[in-house]
Amino acid sequence: MTIRSHRHHVDSQFGQQAEAYLTSQVHASGRDLERLRSRLAGCTDARLLDIGCGAGHASFIAAEQVAQVTAYDLSQQMLEVVSQTAQARGLDNLATRQGVAEHLPFEDNSLDIVISRYSAHHWQDPGMAMREVRRVLTPGGRAIFMDIMSPGPAVTDIFLQTIEALRDTSHVRNYSSAQWLEMFIQGGLAVQEVITDRLMLEFSSWVTRMRTPTVMVEAIRAYQQSASDEVKRYFALQEDGSFSPGTIMIEAIKPG
Repeated sequence: MTIRSHRHHVDSQFGQQAEAYLTSQVHASGRDLERLRSRLAGCTDARLLDIGCGAGHASFIAAEQVAQVTAYDLSQQMLEVVSQTAQARGLDNLATRQGVAEHLPFEDNSLDIVISRYSAHHWQDPGMAMREVRRVLTPGGRAIFMDIMSPGPAVTDIFLQTIEALRDTSHVRNYSSAQWLEMFIQGGLAVQEVITDRLMLEFSSWVTRMRTPTVMVEAIRAYQQSASDEVKRYFALQEDGSFSPGTIMIEAIKPG
């Protein structure tokens, strides 16, 4: 699949689900959002970019803390939901802009903070995106990324990538903590803190939110049921298909 066709696929997959992601409790709440809120406290003059903003939950929290937020996403329908919700909440310091992570339409050294939450596993070239993040950040500016994390070992990694791809065919891959660190370092960003956690995903809402076709849902359930004991233990796999992957939150700065 070419980069262009992948972008079209991501847009078509998520545009139709914009409202579902706005009301999703997994996306609207969580310990990572509370950590983000605490890290943005006192940044009242900051200009912030939220890459792959989705339905805007991280952008909304940021807009309560900083001077200016740009909610940036590939899906125009997602951005429309973000804009409408921001207006309803009185967040007049939040603007939207459409585009991809690998080519940020912002000037060098123009942003104080760049964040991204649950988006990078859809990017075709996260290394390029990291270099773009470094380019647009001011010296000393911060990057804060949050995402589902690959366990690392092959047996558990393959399981996670497979069920993610069956649920959502625009999925590229989840990265391990070591892979994340390598991408930040190669992108020229100095990692300051790494926090790992767990996220419980209730199966029915997980597949319904993405409108996963029945045949794919059945394939996921069959794959879960055939999983090894090691996989079932790691993901705390439940009888109904609910499971608990790892999450990662990385904070880094642009040296200078």
